[in-house]
Amino acid sequence: MAKTKTQYSCTECGATSPKWQGQCPGCNAWNTLVETVAEKPGGHRFESLAPTVRLQNLADIEARETDRIPTGIGEFDRALGGGLVPGGVVLIGGDPGIGKSTLLLQALAYLAQGHKVLYVTGEESGEQVALRARRLNLETGSLPLMAEINLERILSTLQAERPQVAVIDSIQTLWSDQLSSAPGSVAQVRECAAQLTRLAKQAGITVVLVGHVTKEGALAGPRVLEHIVDTVLYFEGDTHSSFRLVRAVKNRFGAVNELGVFAMTETGLKGVSNPSALFLSQHGQEVAGSCVMVTQEGTRPLLVEIQALVDTAHGNPRRLTVGLDAQRLAMLLAVLHRHAGIVCFDQDVFVNAVGGVKIGEPAGDLAVLLAITSSLKNKALPEKLIVFGEVGLAGEIRPAPRGQERLKEAAKLGFTRALIPEANRPRQPIPGMEVIAVKRVEEAVTRIRDLQ
Repeated sequence: MAKTKTQYSCTECGATSPKWQGQCPGCNAWNTLVETVAEKPGGHRFESLAPTVRLQNLADIEARETDRIPTGIGEFDRALGGGLVPGGVVLIGGDPGIGKSTLLLQALAYLAQGHKVLYVTGEESGEQVALRARRLNLETGSLPLMAEINLERILSTLQAERPQVAVIDSIQTLWSDQLSSAPGSVAQVRECAAQLTRLAKQAGITVVLVGHVTKEGALAGPRVLEHIVDTVLYFEGDTHSSFRLVRAVKNRFGAVNELGVFAMTETGLKGVSNPSALFLSQHGQEVAGSCVMVTQEGTRPLLVEIQALVDTAHGNPRRLTVGLDAQRLAMLLAVLHRHAGIVCFDQDVFVNAVGGVKIGEPAGDLAVLLAITSSLKNKALPEKLIVFGEVGLAGEIRPAPRGQERLKEAAKLGFTRALIPEANRPRQPIPGMEVIAVKRVEEAVTRIRDLQ
């Protein structure tokens, strides 16, 4: 095959150069030139991706719902928004050894029973994949495997076989003979992902790409990789723990921040039907510094225990959070001092979300403040109490979205009291639950003190 001529393009201004150089000739930025394919005018390799069509009014276009392909793993389907979409491209990333290949091999083994699938492995040999399948007790008699990293050969196989679902493990191992750079480079990852996406849209093949992550936890490679795919999933959780979380951070076919919860067992990843139980500690007796909140992950309400430890500082006071925003903790401590008169400037404050879950929404503010107050006073909060609400700088307690669903989930798990924002007060009483609605931080602290 004849080599395609390459050039170097600037990632900042788009200027091109026939050879690599340290400084861009267009914008004078340093180290921004990356290798790309120099295309001849006309006959572009992506022209079939977006063919020219006549103009239409949006109202005249018929919108049809596409039947999803269930993977046989309920929690995985939840994170995907209900299953795989034909022609969709899914990118799944996570730390090494967290279970990406295991989950996809389980899903493909199920799909192979009624669909045409293909597993392309670039990181492991066929023998290694077979050993994993045997260890997981998977039925793989109808699961074809291809150990290959050359993009052109993979594309030819996909065009010839036309599977309904194809897994590429991983995108960073592929290389195209149109580029001379090494596999995993920015140019190779971008080119391989673009070609696979083009084929997926043309042939209606669902392509699942496994992506490596950097030491900071972000997907390795160019950010355009996340832009061109339809769905981006992240594996979360400690590799030393038996629990894994799969979170959707982008989904064109479903809700963002949808969460799937798994437990790693000897036979692979198993979905957890009641994830709230994972994030609630089982204390033998009431303890100070513990507060249960209801967080909303996509369409699912989850009960999470917030633990706080406040201790006398020896030197500069420390503020440390696990699973919460550290900058927001400093703001909440200032609000607690200004509006409730509770001083923590001479105390070390440590806050943790139990179970390794990460809480990104501000509805956990009130629970954090009450856990800190409980630890500082060394008084346990009332039993069977759940809390949620956003705290503003003026000391007001703002409503949280889907408050009714949060309360129903807490009542289902046996909680009998709820301290919530006034704006979230339910119109109809919830059987078995006493709702305490407050408007300000000082009012919340006073009501809790009366119940202790």
